[in-house]
Amino acid sequence: MTAQVSDPQGISETTAKEDEKKLQTPGPRRDKSWLVRHFSLLLRRDQQAQKASQLFSGLLALNVVFLGGAFICSMIFNNVAITLGDVWILLAVLKVLALLWLLYYLVGTIRLPHAVLYRDPHAGPVWVQGSLVLFGSCTVLLNIFRIGNVVSHIHCKSEVELVFPIIEILFISLQTYVLWNHSKDCVQVQMNLTRCGLMLTMATNLLLWVLAVTNDSMHREIEAELDALMETLTGNETNTCLCLNTTICEIFQKGYLMLYPFSTEYSLICCAVLYVMWKNVGRKLSPHIPGPGRPSFHLHGAIFGPLLGFLALVAGVCVFVLFQIQASGPSIGHQYFTLYYAFYVVVLPVMTLACLTGTVIHGLEEREMDTVKNPTRSLDVVLLMGAALGQIGISYFSIVAIVATDAQKLLNRLILTYSILIIIQHITQNLFIIEGLHRQPLWEMPIQSQNDSREEECPPGLRRGSMLELGQDLRRVSLAYIHSYSHLNWKRRVLKEISIFLIICNITMWIMPAFGTHPEFENGLEKDFYGYRTWFTIVNFGLPLGVFYRMHSVGGLVEVYLGA
Repeated sequence: MTAQVSDPQGISETTAKEDEKKLQTPGPRRDKSWLVRHFSLLLRRDQQAQKASQLFSGLLALNVVFLGGAFICSMIFNNVAITLGDVWILLAVLKVLALLWLLYYLVGTIRLPHAVLYRDPHAGPVWVQGSLVLFGSCTVLLNIFRIGNVVSHIHCKSEVELVFPIIEILFISLQTYVLWNHSKDCVQVQMNLTRCGLMLTMATNLLLWVLAVTNDSMHREIEAELDALMETLTGNETNTCLCLNTTICEIFQKGYLMLYPFSTEYSLICCAVLYVMWKNVGRKLSPHIPGPGRPSFHLHGAIFGPLLGFLALVAGVCVFVLFQIQASGPSIGHQYFTLYYAFYVVVLPVMTLACLTGTVIHGLEEREMDTVKNPTRSLDVVLLMGAALGQIGISYFSIVAIVATDAQKLLNRLILTYSILIIIQHITQNLFIIEGLHRQPLWEMPIQSQNDSREEECPPGLRRGSMLELGQDLRRVSLAYIHSYSHLNWKRRVLKEISIFLIICNITMWIMPAFGTHPEFENGLEKDFYGYRTWFTIVNFGLPLGVFYRMHSVGGLVEVYLGA
């Protein structure tokens, strides 16, 4: 009897355990509605389409760059089969295609409904737009000098050569206008066409930069004409194409040589801005919560930094003017090269020490690291590191040339010291700027803390209140926070002094190589060691990157100064 009762009890326990297991096993999910699943599918398809569009446009740019690079390399190594005229024809076709797309972007794309719903506040800062206009104007003027030089030699040159600079003037003018007004656009329509157009334009600018770095035909033509003119004055006949008016031709030629580096600078800046626009196509920015605005630039509490920077600026301008006056003559005196490099040998160690001090102070700061994903800041860091390679590369080539020849002369010792200091200063300055850019700016710190306190204190019902009132409260609290820190502590004060000193020094070192004759090419040491064409390519590759680095460093140092 007992056994008969126990059997049903065991069966019931077993059944209960099986029911529990069935409840624990995952069944079909019913928490998502059809609308949610459909929206998630559409979102995944949109992301896949965006990646496919980026891949296709990137491959388009890559193929265009490889095609143009093959033409340019063929011109260098086999200038019989592929001539400079063939390269100009290819670039003219690319510029016309890019010109047509830029026109369509202005007339068609951005005029469509909901074309530009968002604008990236970090893209296209003022210093980039100013550089675009400055270098674009210089490049247009360069092509005008080029047209004048062709016209003055029209009796022995083809009229077709006038077409290429005219096309480039139209291309540069329209491109500068588009990048000036629309560098912040986040286009939401015709995204495939826009990405391809941006990549085509960027590839065209990149090929223009490569051609400017490697093509020394105009420089050789000017030197050959000078030699032929000297032979004519001595009574010897020559077959070289001579200018009809020597005075006018000398103006065109000197203007062309002086403005030549600006064309490479312009192409580099355009590539950077076009890449940011390409990354922003289809990008949807989150709604912005009103907060304290970006503080204006003013010398609040900075004394010694501006003073030392102003002294360096005055000394640099004086050395630059003396060197350029001497360079306008038939030859440059040995003492002027010594004065030029001695200025750098004095200033660069001070800049290096300032960068090291600023990096140490960054490590002692209480400000947290800004870990929010920022495409513009990431691009700034990449450009800063990449542009530094130009001057560092020239320095290493100079070191090898000096050590391999004669390092005992005073000028050679100065150039060797200058090259080593340039490498160290670039590395330390990059560390200081990158560390400062990744620190949370002072005007953004109160917003986060106030948001956290409101989320903790307010009940759920009040969190859905008026965003406008919340923004006004955040602004009042943030301004009060900044006002309480109006008296700078010693760490912030030192950071501001260092930043403003480095800003003025980088402006000085931007002016000196950007305008006029370059001592790296005129001192003759590296040119004799590597050969004219090789050193011409090295200098034209590195110097524009060096100028771009100084200009980009000024923008980064301004951010560090405001963030402190």
